[in-house]
Amino acid sequence: RKIIFEKQWFYLDNAIGHTYGTTFEVTSGGNLQPKQEVEESTTETKEAGTDNRNIVDDGKSQKLTHDDIKALKDKGIKGQEIVQQLIENSTTFRDKTEFAQDKYIKKKKKKYEAVITIVKPSTRILSTMYYAREPGKINHLRYDTLAQMLTLGNIRAGNKMIVMETCAGLVLGAVMERMGGYGSIIQMYPGGGPVRAATSCFGFPKPFFDNLHEFPLSKVDSLLSGTFSTETLPSEPEDNMLVEEESNGLTEEKQISLQETEEESTTETAMEINQAEEQDTVDINAEDVEFKENKEKENKDNVREKQRKQWERRKKLIETAALLTQKDADGLIVASKFHPTPLLLSLLEFVAPSRPFVVYCQYKEPLLECYTKLRERGGVINLKLSETWLRNYQVLPDRSHPKLTMSGGGGYLLSGITVVLDKGKSDSSHLEALKMEEPSSKRCKVQDLHC
Repeated sequence: RKIIFEKQWFYLDNAIGHTYGTTFEVTSGGNLQPKQEVEESTTETKEAGTDNRNIVDDGKSQKLTHDDIKALKDKGIKGQEIVQQLIENSTTFRDKTEFAQDKYIKKKKKKYEAVITIVKPSTRILSTMYYAREPGKINHLRYDTLAQMLTLGNIRAGNKMIVMETCAGLVLGAVMERMGGYGSIIQMYPGGGPVRAATSCFGFPKPFFDNLHEFPLSKVDSLLSGTFSTETLPSEPEDNMLVEEESNGLTEEKQISLQETEEESTTETAMEINQAEEQDTVDINAEDVEFKENKEKENKDNVREKQRKQWERRKKLIETAALLTQKDADGLIVASKFHPTPLLLSLLEFVAPSRPFVVYCQYKEPLLECYTKLRERGGVINLKLSETWLRNYQVLPDRSHPKLTMSGGGGYLLSGITVVLDKGKSDSSHLEALKMEEPSSKRCKVQDLHC
């Protein structure tokens, strides 16, 4: 199929079989050809100025017009030759400094040379791309914040992780990449099904998805309260198929009776018309009956396939519920557009003690409320609300400096570690336990205070 990227269209057929990192040149017809490395001797023969203070950008320094460049393209001249002609026809190129000349050539090459490098997808590349192009789809989750989440969540191979995210599957893909296909992941999702648009862009092999489970948020409360029922699950998919076939048989009888009444009505009307027209109507009715039979067969197949998929989905749901009820997850990652407090308080029940959890939110106010609720509830330690600060730097010989523009904010993270929450003891019994553990001198002071 045709790929459109950066106002350039091409076909990826010729890229199959090449290694990642190969640079291609887009030829006529959108075909890709591996680019041969050519030594660039453009700036060696050109002289450079000492500074750019006398250069004025008035739009008159370039002798070639837009029509001239278009004519060169129509003739089939390559982008490298067009860039060379732009340099030769620029009146200010020689007066620019060496750095400015390199920048000018790089800018023109990007515009006129159709060169594409295919790189292997990774968390860093995909998160940078999403944040630059469609930050709203990933809740403005910046790439450095995502890196902090993976570190604070102690994501590693062999873990059993719970992931709740509405970032188009980017956070899920990042967790899967770091776990390397070892361990299990339970994805909690709102609505009808999980969204994994970004996860599919990673190009994971099939074994990575064998231990990926999914569970709807709407059934979390019933699972915690013990009312989660599995009675709707059939023991075997064939049982329901037989019932379905019987019901289909009943509908077939009804349809046959309807067909008979239709045929009777058509014969009654055909009595009033001549013999030729009567023969035509009989042929049409025969074709209709055959069409209906074919359609019924298709419907049966569709019903069986739908029944099988439904049975498999229910089976997976029960398996995931069994994993969650063990309440031994090694970590929890939350990055959603919903309010984090109810999500975190319910999902923390499935996490084992002494395990990390991380919550991302674009704004700090919901996380402040979440922080307060967790303090009141207990069962967590090392609670920390943080915001990462990022500034990009250009690192080049003799011209390393911070970038002129930087991101205003990358969201906020609430992290902590779970501990055993003893809900059975009351405050008085807890105080008695403290008395027993304290030294005798301190115990006397506590008793005096209560008197």
